[in-house]
Amino acid sequence: MPYYQGSQSPLVPGYRFDQYYGRPGRGIPPVVMPPSGGTIPGMPPGAGPLPVEESYIENILRLNKGKVATIYATYENNPEWNAKIFKGVVEAAGRDHIIISDPDTGKRYLLLMVNVDYITFDEPIAYQYPLPPGRS
Repeated sequence: MPYYQGSQSPLVPGYRFDQYYGRPGRGIPPVVMPPSGGTIPGMPPGAGPLPVEESYIENILRLNKGKVATIYATYENNPEWNAKIFKGVVEAAGRDHIIISDPDTGKRYLLLMVNVDYITFDEPIAYQYPLPPGRS
């Protein structure tokens, strides 16, 4: 990351970070957004805004709640096992975790997404790709 003399912001010309930071009681500087239809510095001319993407893993898992999933996970620096396979019914999913239950034992697993390599399903999965408003 380049060093900017005088704490100048590379994104907002004329804005100085030291106007807020380094002075007691100043708080966090306001977020400055370009006006609607404006351009963002460094963006190529004619490039429009990026599409809204909401097909995160947790959303896909929520669409498939109640289905049996096989989850392949790895755990670095674990002397007992560094790779493990979990199979169970998807009960819930969040940004950083997934909860599954083993239908045979009733045991529930809370798995961290950071360890998940991939997930398979033995049946078709529900997947709804969100499009920006006005597009079909």
